[in-house]
Amino acid sequence: MKLIMLGPPGAGKGTQAQMLVERLRIPQVSTGDLLRAAVREGTELGRQAKSFMDQGRLVPDEVVIGMIRERLARPDCQGGFVLDGFPRAVAQAQALDRMLAETGRRLDAVLSIEVPEGELLRRLTGRLSCPACGAMFHKDSKPPRKSGLCDNCGSRLITRDDDREETIRKRLSVYAEQTEPLKPYYRNQGLLKPISGSGTPVEIGRAIREALGIKDV
Repeated sequence: MKLIMLGPPGAGKGTQAQMLVERLRIPQVSTGDLLRAAVREGTELGRQAKSFMDQGRLVPDEVVIGMIRERLARPDCQGGFVLDGFPRAVAQAQALDRMLAETGRRLDAVLSIEVPEGELLRRLTGRLSCPACGAMFHKDSKPPRKSGLCDNCGSRLITRDDDREETIRKRLSVYAEQTEPLKPYYRNQGLLKPISGSGTPVEIGRAIREALGIKDV
């Protein structure tokens, strides 16, 4: 299956993508992972990306699309893939359509995980991080045994800058402006499958499999 996972920050799309990868035995293709790997390996596209990242600028579409093109051409993607973090805008989606058409492929479905904004804010602003060992906790769903202290190393937990409410609201605003237009784009192609993201990961995973016609065994 050739799938796209859509959803705002905090929707849990990364978790669901990984569950699909394990079930379907297809690779998860994440733009973040591709960028980090290309920079680390010093590829031509990686050097181009690094020059923008070092200046604090967004990596241009043509560089990101080039990385996606290279990744989808690898043998392990021929039987399918789960795209996570791409496309982020309609122009990228159009480029992906052309890219797949060149090799006689097309998407099977676009999964859109839907979560109310209030729930997203609760999830994201509740996150607590350990600056020493990197452990993650949540005020509601995974609180530390001792308030404010890491279970693993005892360090004082912090709220990262990108988990503060004003930062999260900005990220959600950017998502609404740039990525939400993908939903009507894919709905018009008959590919969009909205999935409620308000349940547990297991419940959401079951809803995704039902939408894709994957039978549990």
